[in-house]
Amino acid sequence: GLPETRTDTAMSELVPEPRPKPAVPMKPVSINSNLLGYIGIDTIIEQMRKKTMKTGFDFNIMVVGQSGLGKSTLVNTLFKSQVSRKASSWNREEKIPKTVEIKAIGHVIEEGGVKMKLTVIDTPGFGDQINNENCWEPIEKYINEQYEKFLKEEVNIARKKRIPDTRVHCCLYFISPTGHSLRPLDLEFMKHLSKVVNIIPVIAKADTMTLEEKSEFKQRVRKELEVNGIEFYPQKEFDEDLEDKTENDKIRQESMPFAVVGSDKEYQVNGKRVLGRKTPWGIIEVENLNHCEFALLRDFVIRTHLQDLKEVTHNIHYETYRAKRLNDNGGLPPGEGLLGTVLPPVPATPCPTAE
Repeated sequence: GLPETRTDTAMSELVPEPRPKPAVPMKPVSINSNLLGYIGIDTIIEQMRKKTMKTGFDFNIMVVGQSGLGKSTLVNTLFKSQVSRKASSWNREEKIPKTVEIKAIGHVIEEGGVKMKLTVIDTPGFGDQINNENCWEPIEKYINEQYEKFLKEEVNIARKKRIPDTRVHCCLYFISPTGHSLRPLDLEFMKHLSKVVNIIPVIAKADTMTLEEKSEFKQRVRKELEVNGIEFYPQKEFDEDLEDKTENDKIRQESMPFAVVGSDKEYQVNGKRVLGRKTPWGIIEVENLNHCEFALLRDFVIRTHLQDLKEVTHNIHYETYRAKRLNDNGGLPPGEGLLGTVLPPVPATPCPTAE
């Protein structure tokens, strides 16, 4: 049939660039002034909203960094619930895992009638060994396995209406607040993984640095990432338009990497209950921008860029994986399905000629 010929030609070409520039269509002529009355095109937004409310959506977030940087606490603070358990409730018998483990825990969070199936993927053991060589490998393998799972579902003849999405939409990478520079491990990890997942670098436990130290450290980290050619999210090349570019430039040049403090404990401050950390000299309010940048991180990941994180994952990272995978598979030879699964031969039915 026709669709097959189309796939074959697509396969024989080289792997496409991750994001080809779309052909610019002719500028549509605006006829707003000539409408004879209300049509109701604007209700499409409400229709989409209703559908999303019914089905809910997936969001998968991965946290990576050495133990003791407050990763679980930060994720719990982000989603205002116990979505991540501390890897170590440090009873002395428990040893640091010998290798990087990967643990995914799913939750359904509902707010204002919207359901989110949140999966938090933790990576205990990362960066805690004496020799941390290649400890990013199991993480990259896990990320690619999720793309593979999605791809297998997608090339099925009888596809599910909604393919379960386990792809990692966002990876929070925790940088130790040393005030010096990034460790080789940090650079190595981000270099390898920024190609396959959206990395958001965060400086953990930022309350251990003075304001000057924090500001200097942030600049130094940005510089080092740039010198090493590491692209973190939001990647420059994927800015959709000028408005996007302006907004994202501000985030890239000023906010990133977010210097954060997490806490799931509440305290009274001036008659209000706030999330914070109690110190001998006062309370560090997690959601107070004068105290730390947690609120910036939360607004960025959840309130302004959550949908974009999902889209970049689907349209860029997954698409790159898919193109490479199908290309390596030689455009699916007859009788041979993806990944060597043998498909039953398709009976040769004569094509009906167009009358």
